Amino acid sequence: MADDPSDDHERCATGPQTEQLNLNLNNPVQSNLYGSEESQAAVRHLDSLLLGSQRHLRRREAAREAGLSTASASKIWRALGFPNFGNEDVYFTNEDVKALRVVSDLVQDEKLSEEAALSLARSVAQLTDRMVVWQIEALVEDMVAHRDMTDAQARRELLRLLPELLDPLEHLLGYAWRRQLSAAVQRLAMRGERADGSTVSLNDADLGASALPLARGVGFADLVSYTSLSRQMNERTLANLVQRFEKRCAEIISIGGGRVIKTIGDEVMFLAETPDGGAQISLALARLIRNDPLLPEARVAFVWGRVLPRLGDLYGPTVNLASRLVALTEPGGVVVDASTAKVLEGDERFVLTPQPTRNVRGFGDVRPVSISQGSGPLLEEEIE
Repeated sequence: MADDPSDDHERCATGPQTEQLNLNLNNPVQSNLYGSEESQAAVRHLDSLLLGSQRHLRRREAAREAGLSTASASKIWRALGFPNFGNEDVYFTNEDVKALRVVSDLVQDEKLSEEAALSLARSVAQLTDRMVVWQIEALVEDMVAHRDMTDAQARRELLRLLPELLDPLEHLLGYAWRRQLSAAVQRLAMRGERADGSTVSLNDADLGASALPLARGVGFADLVSYTSLSRQMNERTLANLVQRFEKRCAEIISIGGGRVIKTIGDEVMFLAETPDGGAQISLALARLIRNDPLLPEARVAFVWGRVLPRLGDLYGPTVNLASRLVALTEPGGVVVDASTAKVLEGDERFVLTPQPTRNVRGFGDVRPVSISQGSGPLLEEEIE
């Protein structure tokens, strides 16, 4: 990836460039929001704050300053999620050059392969893309709800507010990343160990997935009647419902020592480090959502088995079975498969009730086992 920019045969433009910021004023929404001179000036000011300076480099100039060919630089830009741009587009700043060098140096110094470096770049791009959309919408919705603004007024006000929030949000991002990385290291170091020092055993032959590296629990929580409810609600009410559901799930999963893998509308997928931890999370999710007057009930399914982690997601038969089982669960209930129930046997915190055998697509005959709360404290009691 680190190469001589002289392999670019096309001539690079030289001399100072005029900043070009693409405000699509032909789009009626963007035109109405940011068409005024005041708003456009606010956008340019915010853009300079975020990027470190005005945009003044074309793509060949940025690649050349980073010591890369445009082909190598383009690999990094695509991984970082940059849009397509032409040779004459003035898009980049010195911060972009620095980012190119950071990724390139990881490969040149033989700390990472090119494939790994680009994969890490994609992880940052994809997660931060979703994060900033979430943050902007949260800020706009808060202003609409609590400051009596229209949506358009809130989005214009956001241009004034964001410069004041850059430092605290950036600090929070760095802090959360370090904390999450620390937690991941701890999980890596203590993988599969119980509190008493024993390890969780799995019969790989029974699981039929010995090639998959990690023993983990995978669960799904799915809102009941979401499709019909979505047809009856306006956009804001539906968004509030989904946000409340995601918030409730995130609280319980975090307290239970699990991790949210992803959310897809009315469904949350989570990971648990131990079978009993996953069972506790599952029961608490069903119970807390059932007792929330603003949410419909949820179905929850949990399976303990082996999984393949890739790019922040999980794959394998364990994931597929948990996804299938959630559709077989009664509203407000929690089910596991027979193998997971066997692992949980003898734990007085759980009451296991075998259900009739069901034919599950891709798995044949499967016997779900309903679980309910036994003795011991409730997980959600830790929520203040």
